[in-house]
Amino acid sequence: MKISDPESELVCQEHLLYAELIPQQARVLELGCGNAEKTRSVMRSGKVAYCLALETDAVQHARNLARTDLPNVHFALAGAQDIPADSDSFDLVLMFKSLHHVPLDQMDAALSEIRRVLKPGGLAYISEPVFAGDYNEILRLFHDEELVRRAAFEAMERAVDSGFLELVEQKFFKTAVRYRDFAQFEEKVIGATHTQHRLTAECLAEVRARFAAHIGPDGAEFLTPNRVDLLRKPR
Repeated sequence: MKISDPESELVCQEHLLYAELIPQQARVLELGCGNAEKTRSVMRSGKVAYCLALETDAVQHARNLARTDLPNVHFALAGAQDIPADSDSFDLVLMFKSLHHVPLDQMDAALSEIRRVLKPGGLAYISEPVFAGDYNEILRLFHDEELVRRAAFEAMERAVDSGFLELVEQKFFKTAVRYRDFAQFEEKVIGATHTQHRLTAECLAEVRARFAAHIGPDGAEFLTPNRVDLLRKPR
């Protein structure tokens, strides 16, 4: 396993990578569903019979509970390290950019829980941001995730090296992240309720200046590198 691949030039929308993994009449678990954007994409496949979507941010969870357009999705307030579901109950587990948000001392427990709830032969699709790129250089000014992202990768390495989970493949790709202006970036990223950033005036000014260097006629666009570790529960 490798944590990054600087040579990868694949640029794509992530749904193209996970859509083909969803079996017909699938039971799907999404960990760290956030604002349910990916949840909605998964349900659009038409192949999911039931989806349990977990979130640890109480503010966002309350918003998700108010949604009325996802009838086959059950939202719950819980983390990956303590999944409220029966063993051997899901065909596919999806984790989009959230394993590194699990407390460091509970990452191994989270992967153990993922293995527990997967059916034998079931897949865990875990995508993580790679610590590189222009966008990351802006984020690290107020939210440096190098340590936790490496810890998440190392936890998966341990799970695979021990035979606890099997590595099916790794994929490296870039996705486009766009903001119409700094105000939108400030609202969606700096103001995210799951993290509650507190920036000094000096730090905010530096973030604004770095962001401004990427503004064009249509706003700011960044190509962000990502890694997918596709794991399987042994049969």
